[in-house]
Amino acid sequence: MIMERGVDEKVMERSASSSSERYVEFMEDSCCSQFCTGPNPGMARYVYGLIFLLTNLLAWAVRDYGQNFLSELKRLQGCQGGRDCLGTEGVLRVSLGCFVYYFIMFLSTAGAKKLNGARDSWHSGWWAAKILLWLALMMLPFLIPSSFILLYGEVAHFGAGVFLLIQLISIISFITWLNHFCCSEKNADKCRVYVLATSIAAYVASMSGIVMMYIWYVPQISCMLNIFFITLTMALIQVMTCVSLHKKVNGGLLTPGLMGLYVVFICWCAIRSEPLTEICNRKAEVAAKGDWLTYISFIIALLAMVIATFSTGIDSKSFQFRKDDVQTEDDVPYGYGFFHFVFATGSMYFGMLLIGWNTHHKMQKWTIDVGWTSAWVRIVNEWLAACVYIWMLIAPLVWKNQQTAESSTESTYNIGSTF
Repeated sequence: MIMERGVDEKVMERSASSSSERYVEFMEDSCCSQFCTGPNPGMARYVYGLIFLLTNLLAWAVRDYGQNFLSELKRLQGCQGGRDCLGTEGVLRVSLGCFVYYFIMFLSTAGAKKLNGARDSWHSGWWAAKILLWLALMMLPFLIPSSFILLYGEVAHFGAGVFLLIQLISIISFITWLNHFCCSEKNADKCRVYVLATSIAAYVASMSGIVMMYIWYVPQISCMLNIFFITLTMALIQVMTCVSLHKKVNGGLLTPGLMGLYVVFICWCAIRSEPLTEICNRKAEVAAKGDWLTYISFIIALLAMVIATFSTGIDSKSFQFRKDDVQTEDDVPYGYGFFHFVFATGSMYFGMLLIGWNTHHKMQKWTIDVGWTSAWVRIVNEWLAACVYIWMLIAPLVWKNQQTAESSTESTYNIGSTF
């Protein structure tokens, strides 16, 4: 009995040791798979979005509270002759570090097509190395001379413009896809009521927004610029609706309704971006007091910027030249290179928002995208959105007429050559 008990104890010890060894091996394999190979590109994009959000928060903290917390670091104080190293210029330094980080990721992941490849593993894994790289790039720009930072601020204007253009095309593509999906032969009967209700709601919301902007931002008849912005927005909605309802276009009410809601939102953002000293912007006076509504508005604007960058980054299919490619199981779910390129330009974009699109403009605390430059950038973006949408409606007709003219010319040439 004693011998059997000893044998049983040895067997149990061996089984326990073997099970613990298997558990350790399993944990090592899982850790390696999560942090070295990264087999989940769907989860990876959320991590990149979180990194982008943290960078935005860091840039905001450097701008509003950097002087209070980092005033003892003389090296940072002297990077611009002792002036505003951590204010507007500090935002540009954080923006530069973020841009370099995502641009490196763009160069290293562009062209990734298959899962479990080297580029896919780097995009979806190796988080320890990439977090260290991000931290290093957040600190390195603070050692760069101010002249180079100001030069980057000028270049960032164009990068932010590229981001706005990409975002605009993505939004219009989504609206167009939604219209085609709802109006297709397969879903036309099911979606008829929903399309009509959505169209009516969009137009009601757009007209309500225009009326509210007249009430809020035109307190006096002398506010001619705001009257011009709001009235032109209303005219653009009418033009887009008329072009869409033309018998040769037959685009329906859904897309112009949603686009009208979008341009009204941009117009509202533009007028909200006017300087706080303007008498035509009564809401700005309330925002300048720094109450809880100001804080909530700032947080919502910051989150909206991050969400817009994230949603645009995963929409690489809208920018494919070939739409007939068949998706296989081992293909990447979205374009990694395009995803990081959007975040790189988005880094320039949030830098411009936090400094009001002006490298020499000092922003108030808890404000974002304020200044006449910001207002005009928004207005131009609104006009561009309407023009791009109208062109997308009439472009098929133009191309069709050109093809008809070319075919008729060729047929005339062939008839003449036979004689």
